[in-house]
Amino acid sequence: MATPFNIISNQPPIPVPAPNAHPRPDWLRVKFFGGERYQDLKRIMRTLDLHTVCESARCPNMGECWDHGTATFMILGDICTRACGFCAVPSGKPAGPPDEEEPFRVAEAVARMGLRYAVVTSVNRDDQPDGGAHIFARTIEEIRRRVPGCKVEVLIPDFRGDWNALNVVLATRPDVLNHNTETVPRLYRQVRKGAVYGVRSNCFAARNKRIPMCPRKPA
Repeated sequence: MATPFNIISNQPPIPVPAPNAHPRPDWLRVKFFGGERYQDLKRIMRTLDLHTVCESARCPNMGECWDHGTATFMILGDICTRACGFCAVPSGKPAGPPDEEEPFRVAEAVARMGLRYAVVTSVNRDDQPDGGAHIFARTIEEIRRRVPGCKVEVLIPDFRGDWNALNVVLATRPDVLNHNTETVPRLYRQVRKGAVYGVRSNCFAARNKRIPMCPRKPA
């Protein structure tokens, strides 16, 4: 029942931020780096039509890393066929098959950046029979051909547990074969739709035991 009285609370009103106020607290904000090296790296990526997980995943450390001349390449396009709850990479149906020329452009970028250690990851490509494994393999080969002596670390998707796809990548002997499980088994169905924890962790752990990769050396 409505009351005829105008009841005034003794509690102070909750401040309402202005529409243009930044929603993040000071301790969560990062310094913007836009120096010469940052701009040079950005030009390389745009000129060669390449993607980085730094940009697509909106990494807060991107400015600092790029200002030091480093970045993580993201191959197989910029549209992921999964929609993980924690990831900012755009998801959906890719417009076409993977770009077969992409490995050459990644290698060229590695050369221009003067890298001695390159890190390559990707979106998931569940629309492809091999999940894009052959593009990973060719990227490793092209980096080594273009920049002899450059170490290559790859962070691969799960390939839906396809051992043949995994073997395609392993055949090129990457210096580091990496893979993120991201969260604990009980949260997989909620956080990582389309992924199965057992397939991911058991398959890759078993394969790594059988064919150990070279340990990562400090820079």
